[in-house]
Amino acid sequence: MTEIDLNVAQTAHDLTIMGLFWAADPLVKFVMLLLVGASVWCWAIIFEKIVFLRRESHRATHFENEFWSGGSLDNLYDATGANPNNAQARVFSAAMREWRRASAKGLTVAGRADLKASLVDRIDRSMNFTITREMDKMEKGMNFLASIGSVSPFVGLFGTVWGIMNAFQSIAASKNTSLAVVAPGIAEALFATALGLAAAIPAVAAYNKFSGDLQRRGAQLETFASEFSTLLARQLDEGGK
Repeated sequence: MTEIDLNVAQTAHDLTIMGLFWAADPLVKFVMLLLVGASVWCWAIIFEKIVFLRRESHRATHFENEFWSGGSLDNLYDATGANPNNAQARVFSAAMREWRRASAKGLTVAGRADLKASLVDRIDRSMNFTITREMDKMEKGMNFLASIGSVSPFVGLFGTVWGIMNAFQSIAASKNTSLAVVAPGIAEALFATALGLAAAIPAVAAYNKFSGDLQRRGAQLETFASEFSTLLARQLDEGGK
């Protein structure tokens, strides 16, 4: 193998992913590790959200089928238990707890209209508070996805600019502007940008997808709460029967 071939092989070796990492400036290495860590964290959130939302959707569908089956709401509440396994069931349980407290005091039977209106208002507030808590839980990790999606490209660009500065300093020190000298330093710098994009693109795509899913889920919970409130108000008008 000639000397030129050896130089080409060495250059190719230096341009591997690990070669680029180990040859990079310490600050650029830190940027690369930071972006890799952010990317891993993003993918962990993405997989957790996919599993969580699918499970939540399946359980909510099952609960809705039970709710609209025409059975007793008290029996459904007893069957749901103290720890419902989905957001919709927890909204239902919050309303039923208020209903049962009022029933124990005789407020659900025919009586004063102002007391009934107060009961409906308490039930509505209880369901709204529960929806807010449930949505907060569902949105956990979304701020991180949004932050990584917007910040990662700039962090990668910072690593690129710093790496290119070092590359040009090396060129000036060696007084050699051949491609073999320039390419490794430029490649190391651009690798940081690539890592920034690799972290940002999935984060942005996942954030947009999950935002739409969560908006639909929130709308479903609000619709359910409104329908359930109407159902309970009708029962109050009929004397709690």
